[in-house]
Amino acid sequence: MWESIIPKVILKRALQLSFVHRLYLIARSCIYCGVKLVRGYPRFSEFKRTICSKNTNMSLLQGKTVAITGAATGIGRALAIGLHKHGANVAINFMHGQEDLVDELRTLVPGLLAVPGDISKPETAEDLIKQTVQTFGELNIFVSNAGVCKFEKFTDIDYELYRRTVSVNLDGAFFATQAAAKAMISQGKGGSIIGISSISALVGGGLQTHYTPTKAGILSLMQSTACALGEHGIRCNAVLPGTIRTQLNEQDLKNPDKKAYMESRIPLGRLGSPDDLVGPVVFLASELSSYVTGAQILVDGGLFVNLQ
Repeated sequence: MWESIIPKVILKRALQLSFVHRLYLIARSCIYCGVKLVRGYPRFSEFKRTICSKNTNMSLLQGKTVAITGAATGIGRALAIGLHKHGANVAINFMHGQEDLVDELRTLVPGLLAVPGDISKPETAEDLIKQTVQTFGELNIFVSNAGVCKFEKFTDIDYELYRRTVSVNLDGAFFATQAAAKAMISQGKGGSIIGISSISALVGGGLQTHYTPTKAGILSLMQSTACALGEHGIRCNAVLPGTIRTQLNEQDLKNPDKKAYMESRIPLGRLGSPDDLVGPVVFLASELSSYVTGAQILVDGGLFVNLQ
């Protein structure tokens, strides 16, 4: 019956999807072709409004499990909430002293697994991945997000600040990605690894000479792990946020002149928010990007292309 009203290519694609996505694809095709899904069905118009609504939660990550580092605040927190809304089980890493923030997050992400620890230490990442697999059965998606940035003049950066920035941002990303990859390889089901880099991986920053190299390193890490892990079906990609309002730049952006200047350089005319990262990360985490690896996505409101 369906072959007579729906193109075969759509039917073939539908069979590869989950039930919800299958239903959605077939329904949209029926609507496009001008036919009813089930002839005479009395509530078809109601079904059509629901299935085509922009507010319909498609649950792109239903049944998947994600682990996110540095997720008590900022971008990591937004990702934990956003990926949960798309059906994922969520595990996060957070620093000691952030327990109140985690308790608040639990009210928004039921079933949240929160594992404390300093991500610059390899054992912290190993513990996060171990507890994630023990709790949810497997790990499908990993987001390396944890990072620190204290603005400082190049000539004033001491060893401790440099070492701390590199150890959290780059060492932490390396060993956490490695721990996630080991788990995914042992499962034999592939997976998606996403490194939160920065526009700073592509441009310089006078007060960020200790920070920008770490973000360039994360971009390079995702490119190299894409090569190393492709044979296991593990995709590795980087997301490069532009100027996103988080606790890292809160003080810097309190200066109204600085804020206005930053906004004037962005074609979309505004600073980013952590929620702006959710869509790109969901895309890279889901099967929508099944043939995307070693890629980078700028999420900057057009800032990079306007730097001239």
